[in-house]
Amino acid sequence: MTHYIYLVRHGEHQDAEHGLADGPLSPRGQRQAALLADRLSGLPLDAVWHSPLERAAQTARAVADRLPSVSPESSALLFDCVPTGMTPETPAAYEPFFGAVTEAEIDAGRAQMADATAEFLARKAGEVHELLITHNFVISWFVREVLQAPEWRWMTINQANCGLTVIAQKKGRPWTLLSHNDLAHLPVELRTGLVDPLPV
Repeated sequence: MTHYIYLVRHGEHQDAEHGLADGPLSPRGQRQAALLADRLSGLPLDAVWHSPLERAAQTARAVADRLPSVSPESSALLFDCVPTGMTPETPAAYEPFFGAVTEAEIDAGRAQMADATAEFLARKAGEVHELLITHNFVISWFVREVLQAPEWRWMTINQANCGLTVIAQKKGRPWTLLSHNDLAHLPVELRTGLVDPLPV
């Protein structure tokens, strides 16, 4: 039996380009969420968890509209955060990013992600399918954790809006990354949110 976790970054939110911290999905984000819901509609989901922020909650509602058997639940463990600060191994190129992040934010993010991985990566009995709708850095940390990569490597792992990442664990085996940032359900014009756009 396998425990599957489907990690999804929320849809594009309204006025994201103007630096707003949160808000409803943009029309493009609504379309992304609807296509994601279509993609996931055949899965036997046992639970849908989402960040408390509106853009993640609205994405979760779009999925629930297609899967009425599940009721999305908010989890503070999926809140947007910065999981670590600069480490001796972190390339200097990332220093400017951390200039705007306080030590308190880093400490809170580190504690949150320790709790999140302990909670969600705990092995569950039987065949389990869980959907987590959250944020870029949170998904990056989960992927880094599964791959057991150095802490700073979360900064090099990015997800598009409504991109689908799947991790899984079979009984007695470590967690495995099955797919990362799968965008097959999104046409090219809806593939947004990446720092470095895809070349195709």
